[in-house]
Amino acid sequence: MKLFTTSEVAKILNLRDSRIRSFVRAGFLAPARGHKKSLQFTFQDVIFLKTAKGLLESHVPSKRVIRMLSSLKRQLAKDRHLASVKIYADGERVVAWDGKTRWQPDSGQFLFNFDARSVMQKVKLSLPRPKRAREEVSAENWFNLALELESSSIKEAQRAYHKALELDPKKAVAHLNVGKLYHDEKDLKKAEAHYRAAIACAPEDAAPLFNLGVVMEDLKQPQKALTAYRAAVRLDPSFADAHYNLGLLLESLGNRSEAFSHLRTARKIYLGK
Repeated sequence: MKLFTTSEVAKILNLRDSRIRSFVRAGFLAPARGHKKSLQFTFQDVIFLKTAKGLLESHVPSKRVIRMLSSLKRQLAKDRHLASVKIYADGERVVAWDGKTRWQPDSGQFLFNFDARSVMQKVKLSLPRPKRAREEVSAENWFNLALELESSSIKEAQRAYHKALELDPKKAVAHLNVGKLYHDEKDLKKAEAHYRAAIACAPEDAAPLFNLGVVMEDLKQPQKALTAYRAAVRLDPSFADAHYNLGLLLESLGNRSEAFSHLRTARKIYLGK
């Protein structure tokens, strides 16, 4: 089997050595070690790196690429390489395709091929006729509709999430999901507000804390991001993405010792060791 050195991969893909090594450190690749412990990559590894490079060239931020690939690695069976799935940017979304199913690696949500109008019509026809107008659609109905609409109309999905929250203001997952939609649109203050609402509604859930950490980084408030990430790993010590982001942030702030500890923990979780 042909193996490629780091410099060969860098030349083939026109990709920096440092970028290649960052994917190895994150645990997405487990190349063999050659003479003097040099990295040796398989053809599958090269295909995977080509995909990651394509996402970066589609203006998907590098941190998001790393977070998304981390989620995708957990979603695949242990015997499947990341290169076995086609990953591409679809507008502002990143989509995974295994030949049968499309889904968003960030959230794990599946995508369907229909437009917003057909979904709305289908839901309206399937709901029972209400006795009173205020009973027309439950919060759960609006939430499920919002999930389906995410693949075809972000604005309609946002409206559906807000309808769900009008009926059930403490529905944490609705706050989390609509916050993510605002986050993707770079409406960071609205995203922050919904992430904080999700934390208040579900204080034992680490996911809203992780998302809050990401948005606080995007808002250039690293100390608040640190607080959120640390709270996330306290609640869920196996949350690899939170350890990884916390490690990167600590490293950028000069705290290399603690950074290494969290990055090492993230790598162990990613590799299942």
